[in-house]
Amino acid sequence: MKMKIKTIFTGSSGFLGKVISNKFYLEELITIGRNLTTINCDLSKQIPHLPDSELIIHAAGKAHMVPKTEQEKQEFFNVNVKGTENLLKGLKQAPSLPKSFVFISSVAVYGLDSGKNISEEHPLNANDPYGLSKIQAESIVQEWCTKNNVICTILRLPLLVGENPPGNLGAMIKGIIKGYYFNIAGGLAKKSMVMAEDVVQAILPASKIGGIYHLTDGYHPSFKELSFHIANQLQKKKPKNIPTFIAIFLGQIGDLLGKKAPFSTYKLSKITSDLTFDDSKARNAFGWSPNKVLAVFEINGSL
Repeated sequence: MKMKIKTIFTGSSGFLGKVISNKFYLEELITIGRNLTTINCDLSKQIPHLPDSELIIHAAGKAHMVPKTEQEKQEFFNVNVKGTENLLKGLKQAPSLPKSFVFISSVAVYGLDSGKNISEEHPLNANDPYGLSKIQAESIVQEWCTKNNVICTILRLPLLVGENPPGNLGAMIKGIIKGYYFNIAGGLAKKSMVMAEDVVQAILPASKIGGIYHLTDGYHPSFKELSFHIANQLQKKKPKNIPTFIAIFLGQIGDLLGKKAPFSTYKLSKITSDLTFDDSKARNAFGWSPNKVLAVFEINGSL
């Protein structure tokens, strides 16, 4: 008979968190959050009172927002850094320490807008609040795990795909439904992405050995491929394309309008550049073998 793994889990209300909750239902799952959780606690402000546990999955975090004020920028550090510190303080005060700690991080720590097959050894050069807060949180977790002899696993994730996705993918789906999504310069730029359900399958094997890993689908679809896949399932017309010369012109206008403009030459460069990450380390370390997003991503459940 399979022994249940006593797991403390943060972020159960988030996009990935909901998938983790559904997949870990056979384990003894203790959730931490501000509502509808086993332990009600705002980690950004409070130190939780925690029981014994074997595994920690720390998926709580602030993302999917462009901060406009200093207060909004600080909120990334309150949630992602202070929240992590308070969780670790709670673990230190628990009757015993866990065996493993899995921290859900992001490829945003690299601060990159372009690149191909980037490895986990790449310098952490993020300078935005989200990326910086994730860098700091990673460092805090690594130091704590080393000091307390806890196996430390950090999963740096790219675009997450699944039911009701947030952020840019959710915006793409809505844009295709309403007919206002356009590919830019052919939509040929490739971007790393991964199914949320596949990430969940990696947590237990990765937690047993520790390390820092990228998790991608290994194919890295282009915007064109992804948008056509979505449109086909929704029985919508394939998104039209804005030619490069028009996109450049619109970007130059945006540059003149300043930061409030929705489009600029910088955004054009970002949209039209490949940004892919190498996941061979995970494949070699614990047999990471994900599904290709375009083969399994179903839109019907996202509506």
